[in-house]
Amino acid sequence: MLEIYKSIEKKIANDKVTHDIVRIKKIEDDCWINLHAPTEEEIEELVNTIGVPSEFLRYPLDDEERPRVDVDEETGDMLIIVDIPYVYSDDEPSLYWTVPLGIIIMKRHIITVSLRDVPMLDAFFSNQVKDIQVNYRNRFAIQLLLSVAKDYLRLLRFMDKSIEGSERKLAKSTTNKELYRLLELSKSLVYFSTSLRSNEGVLERLMRGNALRQYAEDEELLDDAIIEFKQAKEMAEIYTSVVNALMDAYAAIINNNLNEIMKIMAAATIALSVPTIISSFFGQNCPMPWDAEFASKPIPFIILVLAGAASVVCAISVLRKHRML
Repeated sequence: MLEIYKSIEKKIANDKVTHDIVRIKKIEDDCWINLHAPTEEEIEELVNTIGVPSEFLRYPLDDEERPRVDVDEETGDMLIIVDIPYVYSDDEPSLYWTVPLGIIIMKRHIITVSLRDVPMLDAFFSNQVKDIQVNYRNRFAIQLLLSVAKDYLRLLRFMDKSIEGSERKLAKSTTNKELYRLLELSKSLVYFSTSLRSNEGVLERLMRGNALRQYAEDEELLDDAIIEFKQAKEMAEIYTSVVNALMDAYAAIINNNLNEIMKIMAAATIALSVPTIISSFFGQNCPMPWDAEFASKPIPFIILVLAGAASVVCAISVLRKHRML
């Protein structure tokens, strides 16, 4: 899908001027072109209309593409690829992943390319991000990167609440569902940590290099984005350690509970096997209460019952002494 946006001036109180983003129908100078899951026709249209390198449009469409910065020597166009967080499902449990987002900075246009729809950009479309000027392409690109970092932080805080919820449920009852939930969170955090580490490297390269022309305000904004990415990376690493520690702890608890159950079953088997051994000596020669001769010979049965009960008591006492019960 191809969408085109442009900044327009808007006067507010005290003749102060701000800018809003509006959608337009045709490609103009100083516009923002957003592509997600583009067709071949849309890619060819952009290549033929504004002369963007076709490989710049195709690189971000690969799920395995790594974050990097690339500059076309002929046109001077720059491609910035970063990994952005993506939620595969709004239902519980949500699955978190990362997908590449390409930001192409040209002389008269800026383009964002992704294989999937990017909910993070909705804040820009609806003018929730104040005073965005698309014609300041470098600054706009940095604002996009800062928004990516904030989106990571938002999802990481949500994942932290999910970890706490799973911990409370596991404290009451250790269920496979909650353990699978922790496993999914652990996997998502690994993806987040890896992507954040790569994104941080991209931003530091932009800060050090001369590829992205920056003004003083742009440098401060880029520095803020780097700080946000570092904070998100540290949070992801901390939460990964917490989840791994929780899973190890609950694995130990499950093993301990299983050992306790097996120990009790083994002890009960030992305790109940003793009277069985004793009663086997009597066999069928011991008259039972329902036999006719029981009234004349009750002593063997009484001895059998008392010996069995005494053997159980003795076995339990021995097992308790050895802490098996």
